[in-house]
Formats: sequence, C-alpha cells, structure tokens
Amino acid sequence: MTLAPFGARLRQALDTRGQLCVGIDPHASLLSAWGLGDDLAGLETFSRTVVEALADRVAVLKPQAAFFERFGSKGVAVLEKAVEEARAAGALVLMDAKRGDIGSTMAAYAEAFLSPSSPLFSDAVTVSPYLGFGSLRPALDLAREQGCGVFALALTSNPEGAEVQRAVGADGEPVAASVLRQLAAENAGAAPLGSFGAVVGATLADAGVDLAINGPLLAPGIGAQGATMADLPRVFGASVINVVPSVSRDVLKHGPSVPALRAAAERFVGEFADAVK
Repeated sequence: MTLAPFGARLRQALDTRGQLCVGIDPHASLLSAWGLGDDLAGLETFSRTVVEALADRVAVLKPQAAFFERFGSKGVAVLEKAVEEARAAGALVLMDAKRGDIGSTMAAYAEAFLSPSSPLFSDAVTVSPYLGFGSLRPALDLAREQGCGVFALALTSNPEGAEVQRAVGADGEPVAASVLRQLAAENAGAAPLGSFGAVVGATLADAGVDLAINGPLLAPGIGAQGATMADLPRVFGASVINVVPSVSRDVLKHGPSVPALRAAAERFVGEFADAVK
C-alpha cells in the first residue's frame, strides 16, 4: 500500500508531536559517555535505547547511516532494526545518508532507502545535489511514487559549505538559491506541505535566499553547534512554521537514562513552541 505523501504525514507529525527531529548518532564519544564499548554491542544498546525513549513521542528520528556503516554488515543490520522499530512506534524516520550520484547509481541509492522492499526503507532521506540538481531525479521520482520525502543539502551548518553553496553560477544565481528554487518547483501545488525539503543550518547569520519552498526545512546546528530555538524565527522568517529543528548531541548526552532522554526532547519541543509564539 502506497503511503500518503510524506509532506502531509510530516505536517501531521509536527502538529501533534511538536517540531523536533532527534538524531541517532552513535559516534565513539557518545558510546563512551554512555558507558558503552565502541563495538557492535554498544551500537545495539545505544540505538535500541534511543528508539525506546523517543520513537513514540518525537516527530522525526534521524539515524546517521555512517555511524552504523562503520561496523560493516552487522552494523547495517542494527540500523535496519532501528528503522523498523522506530517507524512501528510512530516516528517518521529520516535517513541521514547524504547520497549523491548520477544515473543508475543514484537510482540504486534511492532504492536502498525509499523502496518498500528494502530493509532500510525510510520515510525520507538526505541527498546531495552537488552533481547537479537533475542528478537527484531518480530519488525525487521514487519518493513521489512511494509517498516518501527527500531533503537536499542547500545551506548547511558547516562553515566549509559556503564555498560551494554561496558560489554564483554563470546565470548569476547562487548555487543554494538554485537548489531551493528547484525544490519549490517539485513542491508546487502540494498541500498542506510538499515532500521535498532542504537542509538549511540554524547557525546561519542570514540565509539571504528565498526559503519559501512549500516544503520542510531541516535545521541542524541547534545545541552543540551553537544555535538555539530562539534563533529560528530570525533565520527562517515566515517559513519557520515549516522548520524541522534537528538536535542530536544535546539530547543524546542525557542517555542512557530513558526518562532523561525524554525530558531533554520535551524541553526542546517547548523551546521551539515558545520561540514561534
């Protein structure tokens, strides 16, 4: 059965569970802070605990694929289980894979994360448009067909990103503006929200581009990278209603206590609600 469009499902999740995405980022320092080994057993405990604590209450969980892939096939098996259990508990799963390629290779990446027959089937995936926005077509088409979403990197929170994303093309349009314009075209006419989103860092002093893409705006950089929920109205303006604030370390550092993880997530949901009043 084909899912309802991701944008509609995301809007409902944000409205009912609050506007927050929490990462599942089992990097070595967090595993150590939790008293876990940097090994497969630690990976399994970490991911299972985050899913248990948050999947029944936050709108979006965002596993970072790289932290599972570094353990090889057994790590990917842990990721598969986390995705399955998180979706079963009601969270939307955004696979943070940042894939980008051309032709049949891009199609294969899309099938890995957006095909219902894949054990990694997720509600949405992050992609890189820097082989040209048109290279994303296999992912965009499969996402639309299956009721999934795609988040393309536009203006990321890392300072190095500006050398590409702020560059100006031969037509005088900044690269990031071009990405956002083409996402807006993909979302044209969608209601209540399009399924094709952009990654726009909450740490930006000034976006300087049109963020009204009728789609979700994933906003990393809150917490450890220095941004706060109070910064979001300034950065995103009228589009703040479609922002999905992404927090990882500042929630995950409260583990392995399930109540503490839940309390941290609830605090960020409340801070966002206060910021946009």
